[in-house]
Amino acid sequence: MPFDLTTFTLIHVLLSVLGLIAGLVVAGGLVSGARLDGWTAFFLSTTIATSITGYGFPAPKLLPSHIVGAISLLALALCVYARYARKMQGGWRRVYVVTAITALYLNAFVLMVQLFVKTPALARLAPTQQETPFVLTQAVILVVFVWIGEKAWRRFRP
Repeated sequence: MPFDLTTFTLIHVLLSVLGLIAGLVVAGGLVSGARLDGWTAFFLSTTIATSITGYGFPAPKLLPSHIVGAISLLALALCVYARYARKMQGGWRRVYVVTAITALYLNAFVLMVQLFVKTPALARLAPTQQETPFVLTQAVILVVFVWIGEKAWRRFRP
C-alpha cells in the first residue's frame, strides 16, 4: 500500500463523500430530466474509486462490505456501459437510471452503516446493527431512494 492506513482511509472517505454529493446532484438531474454530464462523470469516477479502494483495507476474510462493493461495481459497470457505450438509447436509458440510483443508494447505505459503527451515540442505540433504530434508518433510506428512482425512471428522457 503506497499510503499509511490513516491516509488511505481519509482518501477513501473523501472519495465516498464527494461521490455522495455528486450523486445527489445527478439524482436531482435525473428527476428533473437533466443530463448533467460533468456531474455524472464526477459521480461515476468517484463512486467507482470508492468501491475499488474499499478492497484496499486489511481484512482477514470476506466481509459484507466486500459483497456490497462487488454489487456496487457491477451496477457501476452497467451504468457506465448504458450511459457511454449504449448512449442511453432505448431500454438502456432505464438501465442507466436504475444502476445510477442503485450505486448512489449503496454508497449512502454504507455511510449509514459506518455512522452507526463509528459514532458512539449511534453505536449505543444499535450495537449489533439489528436494533430498531438501525433497521428504521435503513428502511427510510431505502424508501427515499426507491422514491427517487421511481421519479427518475418516469421523468429522465435525455
